[in-house]
Amino acid sequence: MRLINRVPGRTGWTLLVMLPFAILLFAYLVSSAQRLETNPNDKLLPSFTQMSSAVERLAFTPDKRSGDYLFWQDTASSLKRLGVGLGIAAVVGLCLGVAAGTLPLFSAPLSPLLTVLSMVPPLAILPILFIVFGLGELSKVMLIVIGVTPVLARDLEQRARELPPELLIKAQTLGANTWTLILRVVLPQLLPRLLIALRLVLGSAWLFLIAAEAIASTDGLGYRIFLVRRYLAMDVILPYVAWITLLAWSMDFGLRKLTQLAFPWYEGAKA
Repeated sequence: MRLINRVPGRTGWTLLVMLPFAILLFAYLVSSAQRLETNPNDKLLPSFTQMSSAVERLAFTPDKRSGDYLFWQDTASSLKRLGVGLGIAAVVGLCLGVAAGTLPLFSAPLSPLLTVLSMVPPLAILPILFIVFGLGELSKVMLIVIGVTPVLARDLEQRARELPPELLIKAQTLGANTWTLILRVVLPQLLPRLLIALRLVLGSAWLFLIAAEAIASTDGLGYRIFLVRRYLAMDVILPYVAWITLLAWSMDFGLRKLTQLAFPWYEGAKA
């Protein structure tokens, strides 16, 4: 049997999924043990005991100055900024995508503009955002909005252009005006694609958030990572990175399940 035709069973698939993670974990444990054996004070590759102690100190011990649990406070602050930014970007991106992909009068000016805006590196304009919006929450949220919205809008615009023309013609034949056409035909077709597009930009949104928190913030996951880097506190940095990864994966999983539950017809239509 050719390799391209070999499909693993359920057990084999599970083992193959776990294999790369097991290899990475084993390599880290071996490397950490070797470095700590040579130098017990080495901070580059801390042991799991050191990392668990750091997490316990930050997550389950109140801060002496503020009395807050820093780990959970950082998590709540970052998730709030990310949620607000992605929510605004989703609404604005959906409106722009529908207008650019459905209405020719709006497509002419919007489509080239969205193309240009999507090419601007959001991190390059971060200083401008701090100057315009200040160092508060608004600048951090706006970085996510500016970085994500053009990508969402272009993706939805392309999806709107791919709708079968006969579908739109039939709706107009039955008496649908422009708003009815958008609300009853175009929008239901674009909503599942919006959720998929949000999954695709999650990584970029987290990147923008961490960058903004690292430069100007007093709390948040990115702030904490860049605060302790000066002390080479890898026992804090690595758990925070792992936690961010877990949060991003959980959000991706939630969006995927939401797409399946809210739009069960979408996967069948693609097939």
